[in-house]
Amino acid sequence: MEITIEAFERLPQDRCQLVDIRRAEEFARGSIPGAVNIPEDVLLEDPRLRRDKRVVLYCRRGEFSQAAADDLRDAGYDAWSLQDGYNGWLLERMRRAEAGEVQRQVEESIRKKFHKRVFSAFTKAVREYALVLPGDRVAVCISGGKDSMLMAKLFQELQRHNKFPFEVRFLVMDPGYAPPNRALIEENARLLGVPVVIRESQIFDSVYHVEKNPCYLCARMRRGHLYRFAQEMGCNKIALGHHFDDVIETTLMGMLWGGQVQTMMPKLHSTNFPGMELIRPLYLVREADIKAWRDYNGLRFLQCACRFTDTCSLEGTESRSKRAETKRLIRELKKTNPAVEQNIFRSMENVCLDTVIAYKTHGEKRHFLDAYDASACEDEC
Repeated sequence: MEITIEAFERLPQDRCQLVDIRRAEEFARGSIPGAVNIPEDVLLEDPRLRRDKRVVLYCRRGEFSQAAADDLRDAGYDAWSLQDGYNGWLLERMRRAEAGEVQRQVEESIRKKFHKRVFSAFTKAVREYALVLPGDRVAVCISGGKDSMLMAKLFQELQRHNKFPFEVRFLVMDPGYAPPNRALIEENARLLGVPVVIRESQIFDSVYHVEKNPCYLCARMRRGHLYRFAQEMGCNKIALGHHFDDVIETTLMGMLWGGQVQTMMPKLHSTNFPGMELIRPLYLVREADIKAWRDYNGLRFLQCACRFTDTCSLEGTESRSKRAETKRLIRELKKTNPAVEQNIFRSMENVCLDTVIAYKTHGEKRHFLDAYDASACEDEC
């Protein structure tokens, strides 16, 4: 019977005994803290071996300790072999040291190099749109991309400095990722020190054979699952990683392809999950700054990982979607008008209803002719 290093570390230390079965000279050169050295050939004869505790054995690579654990179990001991032995423990310690260094560098970059461009923009949105309030428990939804991973680190930083109490949970909803994509998400969470909770679903299977608007259906289903999982975790808000560029692109896409003027809001009440809200804390953070943070720290994230776009599962692959087309259009407009991005964003804050032909509010359409004659009489008076 084998036990992993992570599982061993979760055991109550007062209820287990760690035994190094290597030779004494090997033990002297290095050992796992807390281990007692009882060489394999005298294992059953040594009075230090405890019957009242779980005995975890290890050798150099986990080969001999597995056979020794089987012998002890036959003798009535609750014996286990530490998977991969002492060498595995050393490698895991090195991996953790590496992760600690990556995490330290990433957090330092947020506090220093990217403080104004990223963290200040993040906190401005939180304040300006009242996204996080005292007593909130926020489910930070992580898709595996650069935006949501940065958002997770910004929330950790916000908790260190905020003046009122709130809680965060880091939620990964797996809709059916390919194993390499799932592994990349888990590895990035480990490197960045983000304690993710992973919940499973089979959304990709459900929409794979849908011919009409599969992406729309997938997005709706994923949103619903996120709300449900967050609610089960005791959260009252879900945080999504949409940034400034997403906002202006959505605004322009609605006009050019949807024939409507609307934008991506910084927060929304859920209609299907009472008491739940959706917030977008990266609302004022530019995508270029997110990319700069990623590249500065040498990080690698998913771009998209659904079965319809397996060829662009890693960042750097050009997409032919309407959003990508809108990005290219904005880039072209910016060549002659450097303020075009900020102007698109501000246009949604400066809507003059007196010069709009029609608009909707609470699902009801209003037309300028409805009050046209009445307003003329008021002007004359």
